[in-house]
Amino acid sequence: MVAPILPLHLEAVEARRGGTRLVGPVDLVIGVDGTTVVIGPNGSGKTSLLRLMHGLERAATGTIRWAAQDAEARQAYVFQTPITMRRTVLENIAYPLRVRGVRRVAAREQAAMWADSVGLGLMLERQATVLSGGEKQKLALARALVRRPEILYLDEPCTNLDGRATREIEQILTTARAAGTRLVLATHDMGQARRFATEVLFMLDGRLHELSRGVAPLDELKTTEARAFLKGDIVE
Repeated sequence: MVAPILPLHLEAVEARRGGTRLVGPVDLVIGVDGTTVVIGPNGSGKTSLLRLMHGLERAATGTIRWAAQDAEARQAYVFQTPITMRRTVLENIAYPLRVRGVRRVAAREQAAMWADSVGLGLMLERQATVLSGGEKQKLALARALVRRPEILYLDEPCTNLDGRATREIEQILTTARAAGTRLVLATHDMGQARRFATEVLFMLDGRLHELSRGVAPLDELKTTEARAFLKGDIVE
Protein backbone atom coordinates (compact mmCIF):
# COMPACT_ATOMS: atom_id res chain seq x y z
CA MET A 1 0.00 0.00 0.00
CA VAL A 2 1.32 3.44 -0.96
CA ALA A 3 1.80 5.77 2.02
CA PRO A 4 -0.24 9.02 1.81
CA ILE A 5 1.68 12.23 1.22
CA LEU A 6 -0.34 14.20 3.77
CA PRO A 7 -0.04 15.80 6.24
CA LEU A 8 2.14 18.57 4.84
CA HIS A 9 4.25 20.52 7.34
CA LEU A 10 5.57 24.05 6.74
CA GLU A 11 8.03 25.19 9.38
CA ALA A 12 9.29 28.81 9.42
CA VAL A 13 8.99 28.91 5.63
CA GLU A 14 9.74 32.07 3.66
CA ALA A 15 9.69 32.81 -0.06
CA ARG A 16 11.74 35.69 -1.45
CA ARG A 17 12.33 37.11 -4.91
CA GLY A 18 14.97 39.68 -5.69
CA GLY A 19 15.46 40.33 -2.00
CA THR A 20 11.75 41.00 -1.46
CA ARG A 21 9.81 38.81 0.94
CA LEU A 22 6.78 37.35 -0.82
CA VAL A 23 5.46 35.27 2.03
CA GLY A 24 6.45 34.13 5.48
CA PRO A 25 7.64 33.09 7.84
CA VAL A 26 4.79 30.57 7.88
CA ASP A 27 4.19 27.67 10.24
CA LEU A 28 1.33 25.52 9.01
CA VAL A 29 0.07 21.94 8.81
CA ILE A 30 -2.21 20.84 5.96
CA GLY A 31 -3.95 17.79 7.32
CA VAL A 32 -5.40 14.77 5.59
CA ASP A 33 -9.04 15.86 5.71
CA GLY A 34 -11.00 18.98 4.92
CA THR A 35 -10.85 21.84 2.43
CA THR A 36 -8.49 24.75 3.02
CA VAL A 37 -9.55 28.15 1.66
CA VAL A 38 -6.98 30.94 1.53
CA ILE A 39 -8.34 34.50 1.63
CA GLY A 40 -6.90 37.98 1.95
CA PRO A 41 -6.50 41.24 0.02
CA ASN A 42 -4.62 41.48 -3.27
CA GLY A 43 -0.88 41.16 -2.73
CA SER A 44 -1.28 39.44 0.63
CA GLY A 45 0.61 36.32 -0.45
CA LYS A 46 -2.18 33.86 -1.27
CA THR A 47 -0.77 32.71 -4.60
CA SER A 48 2.79 32.62 -3.28
CA LEU A 49 1.69 30.40 -0.40
CA LEU A 50 0.01 27.96 -2.77
CA ARG A 51 3.07 27.94 -5.03
CA LEU A 52 5.31 27.26 -2.02
CA MET A 53 3.25 24.30 -0.93
CA HIS A 54 3.11 22.86 -4.44
CA GLY A 55 6.80 23.42 -5.11
CA LEU A 56 6.50 26.05 -7.85
CA GLU A 57 8.13 28.57 -5.51
CA ARG A 58 11.37 27.65 -3.78
CA ALA A 59 11.56 28.28 -0.04
CA ALA A 60 14.33 30.73 0.84
CA THR A 61 14.31 29.57 4.46
CA GLY A 62 12.47 27.00 6.52
CA THR A 63 11.34 23.46 5.87
CA ILE A 64 8.54 21.97 3.76
CA ARG A 65 7.99 18.37 4.72
CA TRP A 66 5.57 15.81 3.25
CA ALA A 67 4.61 12.51 4.85
CA ALA A 68 5.94 10.58 1.82
CA GLN A 69 8.89 11.02 -0.52
CA ASP A 70 7.12 11.05 -3.91
CA ALA A 71 4.80 13.98 -3.15
CA GLU A 72 5.61 15.86 -6.37
CA ALA A 73 3.97 13.22 -8.54
CA ARG A 74 0.83 13.05 -6.42
CA GLN A 75 -0.35 16.65 -6.41
CA ALA A 76 -1.69 19.07 -9.02
CA TYR A 77 -2.18 22.82 -9.50
CA VAL A 78 -4.79 24.80 -11.47
CA PHE A 79 -3.80 28.37 -12.27
CA GLN A 80 -6.05 31.43 -12.15
CA THR A 81 -5.71 31.80 -15.93
CA PRO A 82 -6.08 28.32 -17.46
CA ILE A 83 -3.11 27.15 -19.49
CA THR A 84 -3.99 25.40 -22.75
CA MET A 85 -1.63 23.80 -25.22
CA ARG A 86 -2.15 24.09 -28.97
CA ARG A 87 -3.67 20.66 -29.09
CA THR A 88 -7.14 19.17 -28.98
CA VAL A 89 -9.12 18.91 -25.77
CA LEU A 90 -8.42 15.18 -25.67
CA GLU A 91 -4.67 15.65 -26.18
CA ASN A 92 -4.51 18.36 -23.51
CA ILE A 93 -6.11 16.11 -20.91
CA ALA A 94 -4.08 13.07 -21.89
CA TYR A 95 -0.77 14.96 -21.79
CA PRO A 96 0.07 14.44 -18.06
CA LEU A 97 -0.45 10.71 -18.46
CA ARG A 98 1.69 10.50 -21.58
CA VAL A 99 4.50 12.39 -19.83
CA ARG A 100 4.43 9.76 -17.09
CA GLY A 101 4.69 6.90 -19.54
CA VAL A 102 1.07 5.82 -19.94
CA ARG A 103 0.49 4.24 -23.34
CA ARG A 104 -1.27 6.44 -25.89
CA VAL A 105 -4.45 4.37 -26.16
CA ALA A 106 -4.88 4.08 -22.38
CA ALA A 107 -4.12 7.78 -21.87
CA ARG A 108 -6.69 8.80 -24.47
CA GLU A 109 -9.31 6.51 -22.94
CA GLN A 110 -8.81 8.03 -19.51
CA ALA A 111 -8.75 11.55 -20.96
CA ALA A 112 -12.05 10.95 -22.77
CA MET A 113 -13.62 9.72 -19.54
CA TRP A 114 -12.49 12.81 -17.65
CA ALA A 115 -13.56 15.12 -20.47
CA ASP A 116 -17.03 13.62 -20.27
CA SER A 117 -17.10 13.96 -16.48
CA VAL A 118 -16.49 17.73 -16.70
CA GLY A 119 -18.88 18.35 -19.56
CA LEU A 120 -16.41 18.39 -22.46
CA GLY A 121 -17.26 14.97 -23.86
CA LEU A 122 -18.58 16.43 -27.13
CA MET A 123 -15.51 18.60 -27.66
CA LEU A 124 -12.71 16.03 -27.69
CA GLU A 125 -11.36 17.02 -31.10
CA ARG A 126 -11.85 20.75 -30.66
CA GLN A 127 -8.74 22.89 -30.36
CA ALA A 128 -8.33 23.89 -26.72
CA THR A 129 -7.29 27.43 -27.62
CA VAL A 130 -10.78 28.29 -28.96
CA LEU A 131 -12.69 27.21 -25.84
CA SER A 132 -14.57 29.71 -23.71
CA GLY A 133 -13.20 30.75 -20.32
CA GLY A 134 -15.41 28.31 -18.45
CA GLU A 135 -14.57 25.49 -20.84
CA LYS A 136 -10.84 26.15 -20.47
CA GLN A 137 -11.18 25.97 -16.71
CA LYS A 138 -13.03 22.65 -17.00
CA LEU A 139 -10.23 21.38 -19.22
CA ALA A 140 -7.62 22.52 -16.71
CA LEU A 141 -9.47 20.68 -13.94
CA ALA A 142 -9.79 17.49 -15.99
CA ARG A 143 -6.08 17.64 -16.86
CA ALA A 144 -5.22 18.04 -13.17
CA LEU A 145 -7.60 15.34 -11.95
CA VAL A 146 -6.79 12.75 -14.61
CA ARG A 147 -3.74 11.78 -12.51
CA ARG A 148 -5.98 11.39 -9.44
CA PRO A 149 -3.87 13.66 -7.21
CA GLU A 150 -4.06 13.39 -3.45
CA ILE A 151 -4.06 17.18 -3.16
CA LEU A 152 -5.19 19.83 -5.66
CA TYR A 153 -4.26 23.52 -5.42
CA LEU A 154 -6.55 26.05 -7.10
CA ASP A 155 -5.74 29.73 -7.53
CA GLU A 156 -8.98 31.70 -7.96
CA PRO A 157 -10.62 28.90 -9.98
CA CYS A 158 -13.75 30.87 -10.91
CA THR A 159 -12.36 34.34 -11.65
CA ASN A 160 -14.29 36.09 -14.45
CA LEU A 161 -16.77 33.22 -14.80
CA ASP A 162 -20.53 33.75 -14.76
CA GLY A 163 -22.82 32.10 -12.23
CA ARG A 164 -23.60 29.05 -14.34
CA ALA A 165 -19.94 28.33 -15.11
CA THR A 166 -19.02 28.86 -11.45
CA ARG A 167 -21.69 26.39 -10.36
CA GLU A 168 -20.40 23.81 -12.84
CA ILE A 169 -16.79 24.25 -11.69
CA GLU A 170 -17.83 23.95 -8.05
CA GLN A 171 -19.71 20.74 -8.80
CA ILE A 172 -16.55 19.27 -10.34
CA LEU A 173 -14.61 20.24 -7.22
CA THR A 174 -17.29 18.81 -4.94
CA THR A 175 -17.11 15.50 -6.81
CA ALA A 176 -13.31 15.47 -6.65
CA ARG A 177 -13.40 16.15 -2.92
CA ALA A 178 -15.91 13.35 -2.38
CA ALA A 179 -13.56 11.02 -4.27
CA GLY A 180 -10.77 11.81 -1.81
CA THR A 181 -8.83 14.71 -3.32
CA ARG A 182 -7.73 17.25 -0.71
CA LEU A 183 -8.49 20.80 -1.91
CA VAL A 184 -6.54 23.94 -1.14
CA LEU A 185 -7.93 26.98 -2.93
CA ALA A 186 -7.40 30.73 -2.91
CA THR A 187 -10.45 32.85 -3.62
CA HIS A 188 -11.91 36.34 -3.33
CA ASP A 189 -15.42 34.87 -3.50
CA MET A 190 -16.63 34.71 0.08
CA GLY A 191 -19.71 32.76 -0.99
CA GLN A 192 -17.41 30.13 -2.48
CA ALA A 193 -15.32 30.18 0.68
CA ARG A 194 -18.42 29.51 2.78
CA ARG A 195 -19.52 26.67 0.53
CA PHE A 196 -16.19 24.85 0.65
CA ALA A 197 -14.09 25.78 3.66
CA THR A 198 -13.52 23.62 6.69
CA GLU A 199 -10.35 25.63 7.31
CA VAL A 200 -9.66 29.29 6.46
CA LEU A 201 -6.23 30.90 6.19
CA PHE A 202 -6.33 34.71 6.24
CA MET A 203 -3.22 36.16 4.63
CA LEU A 204 -2.03 39.73 5.18
CA ASP A 205 1.27 41.30 4.14
CA GLY A 206 2.71 37.93 3.21
CA ARG A 207 2.00 36.38 6.59
CA LEU A 208 -0.52 33.89 7.87
CA HIS A 209 -2.42 36.44 9.93
CA GLU A 210 -5.12 34.11 11.23
CA LEU A 211 -6.24 30.48 10.90
CA SER A 212 -9.77 29.29 11.62
CA ARG A 213 -11.27 25.80 11.57
CA GLY A 214 -14.76 24.47 12.13
CA VAL A 215 -18.22 24.08 10.63
CA ALA A 216 -18.32 27.77 9.62
CA PRO A 217 -14.67 28.90 9.83
CA LEU A 218 -15.26 32.31 8.24
CA ASP A 219 -17.55 33.20 11.12
CA GLU A 220 -14.83 32.19 13.59
CA LEU A 221 -12.25 34.69 12.35
CA LYS A 222 -11.50 37.03 15.25
CA THR A 223 -8.83 39.57 14.32
CA THR A 224 -9.83 43.12 13.46
CA GLU A 225 -8.18 42.89 10.05
CA ALA A 226 -9.92 39.63 9.09
CA ARG A 227 -13.33 40.89 10.19
CA ALA A 228 -12.81 44.14 8.27
CA PHE A 229 -11.86 42.18 5.14
CA LEU A 230 -15.02 40.10 5.38
CA LYS A 231 -17.08 43.30 5.59
CA GLY A 232 -15.50 44.54 2.38
CA ASP A 233 -13.34 47.20 3.99
CA ILE A 234 -9.92 48.05 2.56
CA VAL A 235 -7.28 46.21 4.55
CA GLU A 236 -3.56 46.89 4.12
